[in-house]
Amino acid sequence: MDRRSFITRAGAVSGGAVATGLSLAAPALAQSAPTLRWRMTSSFPNTLDTLFGSSKLFSQTISDLTDGRFTIDVFPAGELVPGLQAFDAVQDGTVEAAHTVLYYYVGKDPTFAIGSSIPFGLNARQQNAWLYNGGGNEAIDAFLSDYGVTAFPAGNTGTQMGGWFRKEINSVADLQGLKMRIAGIAGQVLAPLGVIGQQLAGGDVYPALERGTLDATEFVGPYDDEKLGFYQVAPYYYYPAFWEAGPTVHFVFNKKQMETLPPTYQAAVRTASALCNTRMLADYDVKNSRAIRSLVGKGVKLRPLPQDVLSAAYDSSRKIYADLSASNAKWKTIYDPWNQFRSEIYEWFRVAEYTNDTFAYTQQAAGK
Repeated sequence: MDRRSFITRAGAVSGGAVATGLSLAAPALAQSAPTLRWRMTSSFPNTLDTLFGSSKLFSQTISDLTDGRFTIDVFPAGELVPGLQAFDAVQDGTVEAAHTVLYYYVGKDPTFAIGSSIPFGLNARQQNAWLYNGGGNEAIDAFLSDYGVTAFPAGNTGTQMGGWFRKEINSVADLQGLKMRIAGIAGQVLAPLGVIGQQLAGGDVYPALERGTLDATEFVGPYDDEKLGFYQVAPYYYYPAFWEAGPTVHFVFNKKQMETLPPTYQAAVRTASALCNTRMLADYDVKNSRAIRSLVGKGVKLRPLPQDVLSAAYDSSRKIYADLSASNAKWKTIYDPWNQFRSEIYEWFRVAEYTNDTFAYTQQAAGK
């Protein structure tokens, strides 16, 4: 049979199928790509363009990867549920997804904090190494399964600032009775030093500082802190946030809903999450380096945390971790291998990263 004859006969078969009301099978890809619309609630206000912007980038990337068939509408904190209830909204099925930080939920179990950041923990590079190649993601996912959710790293801010204080801090004695907005397990670490920790959503912090309900607050770093205007009511800006050397933000999903997604959509979720995780840190590194100069130009008093504060907080953190390991099996299951990973990666970073950075930074500071 020649080519022309084959094409003619093939056309006749196709035409006959249409004429007799038969339909040809649709491509397998189209059959497995349903049109879905989900909702994601964020713990952050839309004024924080880097934090909240990560969820918008995620939504756009998901749409792009699925040719618009899978869309996720993103809502800022307070629009659907309060910012600190984002996790609960996913757990109870109010929404399919959330953009949040796991240490906000230490009231449920302190183990949540390890997935984001704990005092004197890992920096951003070390945190990503633990999550992706040190068993971290698997350990956190196993822990979260008891809550009916699953999660993927969605970004990292890098080492944060120690926060804004209405009065100068010269020693541990100055912390007695100080009311401070501080997230995660860090409040427990600072409590023996005299700090009264409070957990507030970002949008509630400035009014509390202005009224004197708070004496101090930590949030993120220069870029976000400047946008929120903390410097107008608390002139002393301390560093570093030893409780957040490399905090991970997460996209959290209802586990049953995630399991119903086609494999291609699940792959899109993983890919979009990884993109956001990389992009956020790069954004903050650039924006913070510019914002810190802007804040100093506005008269902000930049101060290092006193050494006795750091030492006392370090000792407090080690005691708390030992107590939790003795009383909380879930904490111990994740913390013990995490702590071993920390020891090993600290050794490596001291050899190469620390020595290189210390020399280069001191030379630059000396104007060389």
